[in-house]
Amino acid sequence: MTKMANFLAIDLGASSGRVLLGQWDGSCFRLQEMHRFTNGPVNILGHLHWDVLQLWTEIKAGLARYSAQFDQPVAGIGVDTWGVDFALLDRAGHLIGNPHHYRDSRTDGMPELAVTKVPRDQIYQQTGIQFMQLNTLFQLFSMVQANDPQLEWADKLLMMPDLFHYWLTGQMAVEYTIATTSQMLDARKRIWATGLLSRLNIPTQFLPAIVPPGTVLGELRPDVSREAGLGGSTSVIAPGSHDTASAVGAISDLDVHSAYISSGTWSLMGVEIPEPIINPQALELNFTNEGGVGGAICFLKNIPGLWLLQECRRQWQSEGQAYTWDGLLALAEKAEPFRSLVDPDAHEFLSPGDMPNKIHAYCRRTGQPEPLGVGEIARACLESLALKSRQLLADLEMLTGRRLETIRVVGGGSQNRLLCQFTADACQRPVVAGPVEATALGNLMLQVIASGHLSDIRQGRQAIAASIERRTYDPHPSPAWDEAFARFEELVSK
Repeated sequence: MTKMANFLAIDLGASSGRVLLGQWDGSCFRLQEMHRFTNGPVNILGHLHWDVLQLWTEIKAGLARYSAQFDQPVAGIGVDTWGVDFALLDRAGHLIGNPHHYRDSRTDGMPELAVTKVPRDQIYQQTGIQFMQLNTLFQLFSMVQANDPQLEWADKLLMMPDLFHYWLTGQMAVEYTIATTSQMLDARKRIWATGLLSRLNIPTQFLPAIVPPGTVLGELRPDVSREAGLGGSTSVIAPGSHDTASAVGAISDLDVHSAYISSGTWSLMGVEIPEPIINPQALELNFTNEGGVGGAICFLKNIPGLWLLQECRRQWQSEGQAYTWDGLLALAEKAEPFRSLVDPDAHEFLSPGDMPNKIHAYCRRTGQPEPLGVGEIARACLESLALKSRQLLADLEMLTGRRLETIRVVGGGSQNRLLCQFTADACQRPVVAGPVEATALGNLMLQVIASGHLSDIRQGRQAIAASIERRTYDPHPSPAWDEAFARFEELVSK
């Protein structure tokens, strides 16, 4: 019998973080949450930042909780996070300032200005990445425009998971999947697009080496090990450090006739392909070619997912109305169908703050009846997200030339039964939901492969399938969804 091996996945999302234990018994994974903590932007002098020192404190607290419960050494540790954000370090390896949050307003107008220097199609031809003002490329370009002195002081740029890997090991490198989210990588050559960056006057000397997912970065620093009370030798392993890459890596039965949705604060819908799709149609539809695990490309579009409803819930809580998620779904289920629709991609929804009021304003601006209450707002968010998925599904089928028969939903949103059913009904495809912990499982799978316990991604996906339960939502045909989709397409074209 194979001896149980323990691995830790550090999974940092835009609203929360977790340290999870993955126990590998030779055939399947068992997950146990060691530590959960909140995450979010901090407003300092009108700019949004990440509190990375607090995140580092919470990571070490999670390691300490493991050592308090288990005597067995940790076989591996790996970090995954959201994409695009980064830290700058000086020649001594010290952090320069607090990393900015991707929703900070410093990138307002930057994509429009950048394409006056390098045409949009030339940027896309090289990077294959969806244009979003929050991308690393435009964050750095905004610093160039502001003559930010941090660019002069910086010796290394590390994406967010790479920063924590550095603090865990003392080794600086950028993992491939997270690097692709920057819109600074040559999609075909898989190296930094230094020529493009130079044309935008973005420095390139601080860009580290790129390493593939599954790279053993080094051993856990002795001081971190002592502080956390961990015994033995622990390898730090770069998983698919972009949380989407890890989540997609965990999807079993992901074949050429399947689309996936990694559903959470963001909703990422796409397919897995061997090589990037970079052509005028993909550019026009703003699809992205992000790095995946096992050499694959995650061809997808990134849209606000449960962000609108999460922000509404946060606003209601601040007003003394503490709705549970089950409570919100129950109210949404009772609400009038298709009363109000919103485009999740509308610019007014990008920034945090009083989302219910923003939704009311959007409905007034687009000549729709306003939602009457909490249930109507919640239903508008969920129906609109399902209709957006229908739009993306049609685009994916056109761009790939494939009939996509099944939609596989993973991540926290796979627990949202109403959203899953709405997605099945809107798209007229069965939705297979699960695993919920896809990102953590994909992270752990890469660590187990790197440690020699599994041979490859295919075998890893089989092991994950043996470790989880999934639920299928069959579509319910209704002309009401077709009518709503026609309204939705008219809205998003405005």
